[in-house]
Amino acid sequence: MEPLFITASPTSPEIDFRFHQNTLSIKGESYPENAAAFYGPLIDKVRLYLARCELADITVNVSLAYFNSSSTKMLFTLFEALNDAAVAGNQVRLNWYHDVDDDTILEFGQELQDDFGALDFCDHPVVSN
Repeated sequence: MEPLFITASPTSPEIDFRFHQNTLSIKGESYPENAAAFYGPLIDKVRLYLARCELADITVNVSLAYFNSSSTKMLFTLFEALNDAAVAGNQVRLNWYHDVDDDTILEFGQELQDDFGALDFCDHPVVSN
């Protein structure tokens, strides 16, 4: 499957999905005008990719400084698909990067950990300069 790279915009994150390396990365801020239009095609591609995975080691790197409520809903849909892949026998590691002082992003990560127990959740507090 071809890699998918989308450059970050002022309102949407950088997407770097290297399917052949089993690495999916999302970085930046996420408050697009229409989160479903932005994330829908990405989630569809991830689902296609995951359908082909069998006992794969998948790494997901998420480093979001901010995301709005409509992005939250779409991110939950993405993590649900990843959790389903983990339940199906794949090893899915979610690296959750957040500013050490950002309790909101930390708490969302903890909620993901609670809701999607099949994911290997790894919290990474980052000290900003």
